[in-house]
Amino acid sequence: MRDLRDEASLVEGRAASPAPVGVVHRPLRGMALVLAAVLAFALGDVLTKHLTMRYDVSLVLAGRYVVNLVLLVAFFAPHHGWGLVRTNRTGLVLVRAGCLAVGSLTMGFALRWMPVAETIAIIYLAPFAVMILAIPLLKERVSLAGWLGAVAGFTGILLIVRPGSGLVPLGVAFALLNAGAATVYHLLSRLLARTDTTMAMLFHTALVGSLVFLAALPWSDGSLPGFPDMALLLALGVFATLGHFLFTAAYREAPASLLAPMQYVHLIWAAGLGWLVFGDIPDNLSLLGMLLVIVAGMALALRSHRSQV
Repeated sequence: MRDLRDEASLVEGRAASPAPVGVVHRPLRGMALVLAAVLAFALGDVLTKHLTMRYDVSLVLAGRYVVNLVLLVAFFAPHHGWGLVRTNRTGLVLVRAGCLAVGSLTMGFALRWMPVAETIAIIYLAPFAVMILAIPLLKERVSLAGWLGAVAGFTGILLIVRPGSGLVPLGVAFALLNAGAATVYHLLSRLLARTDTTMAMLFHTALVGSLVFLAALPWSDGSLPGFPDMALLLALGVFATLGHFLFTAAYREAPASLLAPMQYVHLIWAAGLGWLVFGDIPDNLSLLGMLLVIVAGMALALRSHRSQV
């Protein structure tokens, strides 16, 4: 879930990043990169669900963050040097990283008990909440169309979590907590984008997540994955890192406001993979709710892009 006006991702609070300097206008290539990025995130969601159903959530997240950190250092430290570590507002950068750690934890528990598609749809509350909270906190204005889009998005979520939907209440609670953590995370992302680099923020989220979940391992249930699941744990970290890298690459090809609507394909990937891997098929009202979330989010993002053209 990312900010509707920046580039937005979701799920466990993936970093909203400013477009880098030197953006060229190759929209088709940029859109293709975003589609690949959200596919990587959806594959990561499926792996998270599979692994958290078998192992302690802290173990799964420790593996995911450590792999993420190792890959960031291995591939980006030679080029960025100390720029990978250097921050201007270190306290807020660390708070933002803590919000992502909380988001990852709540996402892990939500996916343990919930279908992938419904979980991803609920966490897409965050972009709408960011839009509303940006009014008092960041002094931004929201148009009538923005309010209508937010109402439509919230209505979609209510259809998904309605009584009788068959969703586990505890899983819904964790998904809603995730949306709350992601909202704070994205508000901080928008604030820090003015002073700190994307790569430094990515590095610190990986570092803080690694430290938090490694520290939690002594309280896990002690079960360790065998080789096949260890390979899946490695793949989870790779997909998370790849998704962020592809988003960053996409910003070099086209403006973020043009790419933002493509984030909602994440929901389609999640629904398809959830059906393919776990046999989960949302009921008709849940599908209608997901459609409302997708349409409302894409409409707001497209309107934002047209206003910037």
